[in-house]
Amino acid sequence: MIDFQRPWEDADLSMFRQTVTRFMLDELEPADEKAREEGNVGHAIWRRAGELGLLCTDVPDEFGGGGGDFRHEAVIGEELYRRSLTGMNIAVHSIVAHYVLNHGTDEQKQRWLPRMARGEMVGAIAMTEPGAGSDLQGIRLRANKEGDHYVLNGSKTFISNGLLAGLVLVVARTDMNAGSKGISIIAVETEGREGYRVGRVLDKIGMKAQDTSELFFDDVRVPVDCLLGGPEGRGFAQLMSDLSFERLLIGVNSLAMMEGAYEATLAYVRERQAFGKPVAEFQNTRFKLAEIATQIRVGRAFIDQCIQQQLEGKLDATTASMAKLWASDALGRCVDECVQLFGGYGYMNEYLIGRMYVDTRIQRIYGGTSEIMKEVIARAM
Repeated sequence: MIDFQRPWEDADLSMFRQTVTRFMLDELEPADEKAREEGNVGHAIWRRAGELGLLCTDVPDEFGGGGGDFRHEAVIGEELYRRSLTGMNIAVHSIVAHYVLNHGTDEQKQRWLPRMARGEMVGAIAMTEPGAGSDLQGIRLRANKEGDHYVLNGSKTFISNGLLAGLVLVVARTDMNAGSKGISIIAVETEGREGYRVGRVLDKIGMKAQDTSELFFDDVRVPVDCLLGGPEGRGFAQLMSDLSFERLLIGVNSLAMMEGAYEATLAYVRERQAFGKPVAEFQNTRFKLAEIATQIRVGRAFIDQCIQQQLEGKLDATTASMAKLWASDALGRCVDECVQLFGGYGYMNEYLIGRMYVDTRIQRIYGGTSEIMKEVIARAM
């Protein structure tokens, strides 16, 4: 077994990782099959994660968070994705918390962040529409100001945590004629919200345990103090400012899934017999695993450097895009090779590697497609 050490992990973080791992093994993993069948993990597991201090770990304790830093978020993502436990999209929950923390008013931070940290309010961000994906300028959902309320009309799709969300940050048009300056983010507390409706949980090829949904807004009225940060027209800038955090998380999670796939495959080929000897003894198997191990080692060096830059506040959009692009592409190649080494069993959902095969594909799409990442990188040349 090759040891993929993290230079940023100290003794305290190792203890935190043990807590995270126990939660995964004792509570999340046993419920994973049921969650995949039902399309969501339910609210109870979110509240349990909150009780254990596993939500909003890098949010200051004055707002109910864990008072940690990005490393704590990385540890949680790694332990989730190395097991392909994708039902709890803690990354999206954390991204929502960051939008509130970085752009919200003091009152908004106090109102929402403690409840998110306790798992009482699951976070989602509603950007994508049936006719608008990566091109946010195509957003059509309207938020018209009427007195002391905004009235929202429109729909969103592909919304992670959509079914269970208690707080949805809705990217909306507050001015149809102002281009990117006409986009704002409206926070919608969903419980009992008249006109707010969750559509079907979408039937995805992978990440079956995660509640990815359609959302509908029919004359949904929310107070004006739910406009993120106060003034209108800041939504596009707010979205752009936090993309590096999101894309690095995807890079971290992708690398962790590579490590999980490698470890599962290594264990399998050592046990599996073919032609009278373990599959691990065939040269092709050894060479394939050597290539994967090398990719992981190279990726670990780059991702760890990005984590350090994030901790120092120096991670730029170009580097974060490189992290997402490289790690998600490498993950796809790695898992495909691992499925091949499993043979027919790799095609079975009962095996971790089979679930990983379909769970990994979205990494090259959400958070900005690989093509968008290349465009961001190319613009910086």
